[in-house]
Amino acid sequence: MGLDLISDVVDLTAAIVDMESVSGAEEALADAVEEALRALPHLMVERAGNSVVARTDLGRPERVVLAGHLDTVPLNGNLPSRVVGDRLYGCGTTDMKSGVAVALRLAATVPEPTRDLTYVFYDCEEIEAERNGLRRLAADRPELIAGDFAVLMEPTGGLIEGGCQGTLRAEVTATGERAHSARAWMGSNAIHTAGRILDVLRAYEPTRPVVDGLEYHEGLNAVFIGGGVAGNVIPDECVVTVNYRFAPDKSVEEAEAYVRGIFDGFQVTITDSAAAARPGLTHPAAAAFVAASGADVRAKLGWTDVARFAEIGVPAVNYGPGEPTLAHTKDEHVEIPLIAECEQRLRAWLEAPTTVAP
Repeated sequence: MGLDLISDVVDLTAAIVDMESVSGAEEALADAVEEALRALPHLMVERAGNSVVARTDLGRPERVVLAGHLDTVPLNGNLPSRVVGDRLYGCGTTDMKSGVAVALRLAATVPEPTRDLTYVFYDCEEIEAERNGLRRLAADRPELIAGDFAVLMEPTGGLIEGGCQGTLRAEVTATGERAHSARAWMGSNAIHTAGRILDVLRAYEPTRPVVDGLEYHEGLNAVFIGGGVAGNVIPDECVVTVNYRFAPDKSVEEAEAYVRGIFDGFQVTITDSAAAARPGLTHPAAAAFVAASGADVRAKLGWTDVARFAEIGVPAVNYGPGEPTLAHTKDEHVEIPLIAECEQRLRAWLEAPTTVAP
């Protein structure tokens, strides 16, 4: 089934939602997106796996990127889509097929934007990072997604969310000495010692750094705990896995040093990390977007693929219809008026005169 990119944006959203595209099975939707975009003479289209990139080449002084992922989490009895009042229900409505629909409709109906445009529709965002289509493009074909500024169509409830937090996971290990539980005094209980790790976490007061005018809210929490040998053995090891969400005023290295410092005296092993991204609002194209859209701006509390753009030197923000707290839920839905509002605001920006000298 083909996609009609000039149809009403809500109808287009429903059509995209009804094309099942759970992570790793996006081919049919990617085929439909590619076919629809190749029919537009003002765009150059390239396919990389199940990611599709379309670009204008109008010689504009700025290039901006609109990006969205095609995949969803597994279905939960929430297809086909359905309209109830002013809500569109269905898997992916919020995260993020309504945003994809907005970008596709703009690709079809804004043939001569005042900024050159790159549209990126990529696969495998909802699963392990190694398979992420945007990560693959950034590594293998960074020139395809390069630009002066990028908008990631993440659900934000119609607000602009600048940058994103970084995330780090660490295993903090308490050690002891094994003994028979009948003679516990002959050993040292690592699970009991781990209470000191939990004391640190309970006493932690989240910082709220202001970065480029936006306030972030850091977090340090235990997410797993493991220890024990047998029902009659005093354990000699207990591991608390900690997740640190840090603001973009820290690098990954600084975040690691902070975690090691706060758990001084314990063995700390960093198991996973991803860099934060600054808000990206200082570029003229970003300022013009904020002004033209009229949307409120806040910090992004969480990690998103804007960090992948930051890694290749492209400032980026999150902006899209849909309430993020509804993502991945059985009753996932998007407010229909927000889809139209998002399209109108982006269109106003893309058609507004620029102040950049040619």
